[in-house]
Amino acid sequence: MSALETSSPAASAGLVGQAFDITIPELVAEVYEAAPAEERCHLLEQLLRPLGVLSLVAIADGIFAAVRLRSGGRDFHVRPEDMQSVRTDHVIALVDHAQQVSVEAVDGLAQWLMASPVLSGSAAAALLVTVLVRRARSRRTGPAAG
Repeated sequence: MSALETSSPAASAGLVGQAFDITIPELVAEVYEAAPAEERCHLLEQLLRPLGVLSLVAIADGIFAAVRLRSGGRDFHVRPEDMQSVRTDHVIALVDHAQQVSVEAVDGLAQWLMASPVLSGSAAAALLVTVLVRRARSRRTGPAAG
């Protein structure tokens, strides 16, 4: 069990200060690891949606390109069997790439996590939401407000 998987409010508060030492891709990977299969599928769908197949070929040995090609179209669904060979480092690489292509897709995870009854109580998810919301606010207000 990682330090981020604890559900203690005191531990969660202490982790917020450490959030800036942990990258967003690492936080998303923590959430992914702690999530049940159905939520993992939704998480990957959210991250894959804005990315083209060509860019996915270069990430994680093409594992996500294969998922996207199998599913086809913009309205695709990740199946639990698609995730069998997805490792934490693959998720980190996917999030890192997704942030470069569409930071909004990654920031959109905050709304999805808050709406998920399964993940909303997770310390890792709460920490990720906090970091994503702060990042989105700082982007909207710009460097002058910061």
